[in-house]
Amino acid sequence: MSWTDERIDQLKAMWERGLTASQIADELGGVSRNAVIGKAHRLGLQSRPSPVKANEAPKKAAPPRKPAPAPEVEAPRAAAAPIAPPPAPPRQPAPVAPAAPAAPAVAAVSADAPPPPPQPRIVSVGPGGFLRQGPGDQQAPIPPAPPRRLVPAKPSPEIADKTSLLDLTERICKWPMGHPGEPDFHFCGEQVNPGFPYCVEHCGRAYQAQLPRGTRRPPPPMPFGGPRVR
Repeated sequence: MSWTDERIDQLKAMWERGLTASQIADELGGVSRNAVIGKAHRLGLQSRPSPVKANEAPKKAAPPRKPAPAPEVEAPRAAAAPIAPPPAPPRQPAPVAPAAPAAPAVAAVSADAPPPPPQPRIVSVGPGGFLRQGPGDQQAPIPPAPPRRLVPAKPSPEIADKTSLLDLTERICKWPMGHPGEPDFHFCGEQVNPGFPYCVEHCGRAYQAQLPRGTRRPPPPMPFGGPRVR
């Protein structure tokens, strides 16, 4: 809203009466408090002290501190004659305290009390799902078992007097006798031929002289039309 001559006259009259900028804005209508202050400044109206400073209450001065009273000094007294202490009264025997109540009453009270709730157990899981033991989970080490006395097994009656695998040495013929799956399987057991693992008889069977190429017999033909041997 524009400032007309009539509104300017109303502003000057209310400003001289001492109304505040907010009250003048309400009376005029259509203007704000800052607009009233700006118009009054442009018109050169007399400035007024801030209402905030006028309404402030003066600070009370702090009362002066009273000096502390000087300590009183007692006058020295004249030395008096020593006075003998009164005689101590004779001691009387101490009264005997009554006997304490029986212990079963305390036990009965403790038995009626509810048991404490179980405490939660905290388990720490290590890498790979390994459960670590807590201080209360550690057990005492298990003592080692006493040493057992090894008793050799009794040989079966089929090889009671024959050379078994456990009896072989460098001086015994190692020629197998029979099949390993048979119950009477054993070894020759005779004295070896020096430099060979078998005796003289079995060396003759294990080591045979190779015949000349011309005297060799051709092997039999392979079945089902196998390749011919030249």
